[in-house]
Amino acid sequence: MLNIVVIDGYTLNPGDLNLEKLNQLGHVTIYNRSSKEVLVERLKDAQIAIVNKVIFDQLLIDQLPQLRYIAITATGYNNLDIKYLNQKNILASNVSNYGSHAVAQHTIALLLELTNHVAVHHQDCINNKWNQTQDFCFWTQPMKELYQKKLGIIGMGNIGQQVARIGQALGMDIYYNSREDKCISGMNYVEKPEDVFKICDIVSLHCSLNQQTHQLINRETLSLFRPEAILINTSRGGLIDEIALKDALDNNIIAGAGLDVLNVEPPTDTQHPLIHHPKCIVTPHNAWSPIETRQRLFDMVVDNIQSYIDGSPKNIIKAS
Repeated sequence: MLNIVVIDGYTLNPGDLNLEKLNQLGHVTIYNRSSKEVLVERLKDAQIAIVNKVIFDQLLIDQLPQLRYIAITATGYNNLDIKYLNQKNILASNVSNYGSHAVAQHTIALLLELTNHVAVHHQDCINNKWNQTQDFCFWTQPMKELYQKKLGIIGMGNIGQQVARIGQALGMDIYYNSREDKCISGMNYVEKPEDVFKICDIVSLHCSLNQQTHQLINRETLSLFRPEAILINTSRGGLIDEIALKDALDNNIIAGAGLDVLNVEPPTDTQHPLIHHPKCIVTPHNAWSPIETRQRLFDMVVDNIQSYIDGSPKNIIKAS
């Protein structure tokens, strides 16, 4: 019977998922979290490791002679030394397109909060501000209509396209920059991200984090934004220079920001300048986390493992 070890499973399954399919594949041991010091002891007898964020570098891999397969519970795999795994004939697989609808939904939720201020006005009602007015309606924050606004999307993968469809349903005009698809009916391709920044009322980031996109949003590029623009990031924190964004918000270079990701997660600074900024909304990297999304992700990981066991592995990651 195969030994299967889930080494950092809590964020995927805090206890609400159905694990029956996984338990049918072998002897399963699940750890919610694992410090660096216990990795070898916990993984030493594993033929299959299921991992989310734990780093599998050469030092760890060399101490796991039984390991034959790694299933990562994510799309990104920068925590795996794929080149060395390939050299050691250890296969690794990832999953994709499990959370496009959930992340797109969260993207729009951040945008709507910044334009409609639902939480602020709900709090106004709780604090009896509505009761004290002489009118049937009131507002303490100005609201914006999204109809005919220009929505700019950086990265037109599955999530970006879903955000675009929702944007179109709200009556927005879509402008996008993408490495791949440059001809999407009813949408406007823009060759450079900088031109998206100049044109659009809302800019939403959906690109991967790499050397080319690291701190794509910085002092120089923020200076291109329209002063009424809103920035949304549900992709990776490293896409943004956070100090530059704070300064841009302070100086009215842009109007607001909605972030589901930060450079350091969880943040170590209890007074993080963006979390506490009045023009910024931050959520704790949970856009992907509805139970339906996590169950879909789990089932796709199990399917990857089953395919490996059956001798026809799929979604295998190759060194670039």
